[in-house]
Amino acid sequence: MKSWRTRIGIGLAVGAAAVAVPFTSTSAFAAGPPGAGWVLQGAEAYPSKAACEASELPNAKANGFNEVWCDDSKTIMTIYYR
Repeated sequence: MKSWRTRIGIGLAVGAAAVAVPFTSTSAFAAGPPGAGWVLQGAEAYPSKAACEASELPNAKANGFNEVWCDDSKTIMTIYYR
């Protein structure tokens, strides 16, 4: 039979873990574009992130931007220019 001191110690450790896990875990959501200065341009369906960025780059350059970032977390990708 385990002593009360052992049982209390184990109970406190389990309780601390039960409280710590929700605070340390992150939710699964799409993050915004990396860094600052990105401007939302719209959204469109592309087969891949690379196809989206390659297709959108000429439009971005024509409008005075240098970079394209496509959020591929959904089927219809959100497109940002910078």
